Amino acid sequence: MRNPYSKPRGAVTRRDSLRIGCLTALGVGVADFLRLRSVRLGGQAMAGEHLGRSAARSCILLWLDGGPSHLETLDLKPEAPLEVRGPFQPIATQVAGIQISELLPETAKQADKLAIIRSLTSPLGEHGLANNYLLTGYKPSPVLQYPSYGAVVAHQRRDDGLLPRYVTIPEPRTGGAGFLGSTVEPFATGGDPSKPDFRVRDLDWFPGIDAARLRRRRDYLRSFDAAQAAVESSDSVGDPAWERAYRLATSREAKSAFDLSQEPDSVRVRYGPRMFGQSCLLARRLVERGVPFVSVINTGWDTHEGLVLQLKQGYSGAKVGVGLVPTFDLGFAALLEDLALRGLLDETLVIALGEFGRTPKLNVRGGRDHWPRVFSAVMAGGGVPGGQVIGASDQVGESPVDEPISPNDLARTIYTLLGIDPDLELRTGDGRPVPVNQGGKLVRSLCSR
Repeated sequence: MRNPYSKPRGAVTRRDSLRIGCLTALGVGVADFLRLRSVRLGGQAMAGEHLGRSAARSCILLWLDGGPSHLETLDLKPEAPLEVRGPFQPIATQVAGIQISELLPETAKQADKLAIIRSLTSPLGEHGLANNYLLTGYKPSPVLQYPSYGAVVAHQRRDDGLLPRYVTIPEPRTGGAGFLGSTVEPFATGGDPSKPDFRVRDLDWFPGIDAARLRRRRDYLRSFDAAQAAVESSDSVGDPAWERAYRLATSREAKSAFDLSQEPDSVRVRYGPRMFGQSCLLARRLVERGVPFVSVINTGWDTHEGLVLQLKQGYSGAKVGVGLVPTFDLGFAALLEDLALRGLLDETLVIALGEFGRTPKLNVRGGRDHWPRVFSAVMAGGGVPGGQVIGASDQVGESPVDEPISPNDLARTIYTLLGIDPDLELRTGDGRPVPVNQGGKLVRSLCSR
């Protein structure tokens, strides 16, 4: 067996150089090639089987980039002074005693599926640092880049399907592979799924490449592999990375996974017409077809000013709320309902969060600034008991007063729900062992059925 540390992890051989050229003809770039080549690097089999049947098969992460205000969404303070409680009112949900923002009426109908966390806490209030902490469970380090949830899941899942194991819609703004390397970087769809001309890049051949020409290149590569294997006996004939890339680019089944036009109009309407909702629908199609981790990136939550305009209206003069929160409400609620109707919610963990919350007091510009001391998130599916609130903030939403949960604790819990042993040791490129999670505490109320 080849020593996995005999060369830097992810190093490109001269055989690989030829493959990169061939894969480029399919529209697959170098980063995608390296990611597809992960099967040769020998990612470990799925760990954490101590959870048995309770482990979630897949995860959809709804990343609310910029830091959503807990005081306008999941943790309103109607009894606080005006400068704290803000412009929106709480409404009752399907579960007695649980209230959320009036801007989330569809989500309120799904409350029996929700575990609302109101006591997340972090010391990091800068976007980049906070992003890394929330998405890895490790505080950022200048000497080591830690892998995100999606990268760890992609690393641990067996490569038994045609579709990528970690997909980001539309582009990865955070949450990369860290020390696990390019092999588990996310496959980015690009584009806007709500547009009629939406196409996933890298699934189409370059102009001038037809099926016959592609087959000739494939035959040439096979001949090259066979000749090279006679010299390099440690390499097997027929690179699975090439075969998978070829099948991905030529498979109607693979392309259909990304084709939202196959969804009935009635389903698409339920998710809402905007990019976030249609991205949630695409995420559902992907996990339905076996993709273990999908991130939907929703930007714009850094509301330092004009909070009402950004969160409720969306743009000046809007008659119907198309702001961040109503848009999230439609997409999130439709996703939960759709997964449940299809029998997928029990095996799909859904997480919605951002990197921190917002300040208890409104500023002079009608917005709120960064506030990591306490903030909220919501989880559903994947074995998470619904109809509950976990933790609490104080009367003005300034600090946690019950069950403070760190990003480290959250990471340990997420990995446990996904059937990945949090104490499993991963390896850096130079062979250094690093546990999936270090020092986190399991949030048991999220794991008990």
